[in-house]
Amino acid sequence: GFPMIETLVDLFGQTQQWLFETAVQPVVFALGGGSILEDAYTATGWLLVGLLQIAVLVGVIGPLERWRPVQAIRDRAAVRVDVLYTLIHQLGLFRVGMFFAFDPLWNDLWGWLSVRGLTGLQLDQLIAPWWPGVTDTALAAFVLYLVVFDFVNYLLHRAQHQFDWWWALHAVHHSQRDMTMWTDRRNHLLDSVITDIVIAHVGHLIGVPPGQFVAATAFALLVENFSHANVRLSFGALGERLLVSPRFHRLHHAIGLGHESQAGKGTLGGCNFSVLLPVWDLLFGTADLRSPVGPTGIRDQLPEEGGRDYGAGFWAQQRLGLLRLIGRA
Repeated sequence: GFPMIETLVDLFGQTQQWLFETAVQPVVFALGGGSILEDAYTATGWLLVGLLQIAVLVGVIGPLERWRPVQAIRDRAAVRVDVLYTLIHQLGLFRVGMFFAFDPLWNDLWGWLSVRGLTGLQLDQLIAPWWPGVTDTALAAFVLYLVVFDFVNYLLHRAQHQFDWWWALHAVHHSQRDMTMWTDRRNHLLDSVITDIVIAHVGHLIGVPPGQFVAATAFALLVENFSHANVRLSFGALGERLLVSPRFHRLHHAIGLGHESQAGKGTLGGCNFSVLLPVWDLLFGTADLRSPVGPTGIRDQLPEEGGRDYGAGFWAQQRLGLLRLIGRA
């Protein structure tokens, strides 16, 4: 085993239990939700992860942004909207909505398939023979889950930039001209619903245990928070090819490079779609390892390109995203 990891897992479990018993369980009972206590306990885990991530954002990544910013922040109000997106997701509001809207449906679907003998893979059991002599394959399985999820996220991200209807939603994320560590969760809610559904089904298909799913998601989100940070930082020639850095991802958000690098050819083009591992961009020829060029945003936001409005506030961004989806904005 890995004593340090086991200690951290135990500490997290104890904290989750305490938070559940003192804050969540009384509220659930008061609302008459005794039948969903198990789900509420899982939700408490997500809430705790969100609180820890906000602590890392404020206590670690924030000081780095102030130390070596790539660009001066011009629109503080725009950044505050990104903070709102982060709170909606990290404090579990979005996940609670997903739970009530979709979880009963998926549970019925998976149950129906299971009765007919169609169950998912158990990836941890499949890889056990590859690790003879290793009694605890949990870490190996966790790394494999991360790699699978990351490849799926790469494909999803390519699709968000390739299909006009999906770009209409994903453009909410790219329309931030002052990209910071808070920008990661700035997404159209429908865009988030689609990607979350795909990831949930992939997780079920490969048999990811709930605890591992939370941990894998939390790790990926933390790297994403950091990769969006307004910090002048490179991981070096080797590191840039091993983990997505703020430099690598800022190029993905650069006007005319990250999305519209083939100007006049629809929404095809772009670079650096990887979420955690640049290997997917390197394998599929979408990597650009130059230093960031110019500001972040979308070409048609520029005054000389028409000055398209993507919305200043949360509700305006959501409304305009839906209007773009149906071709009305």
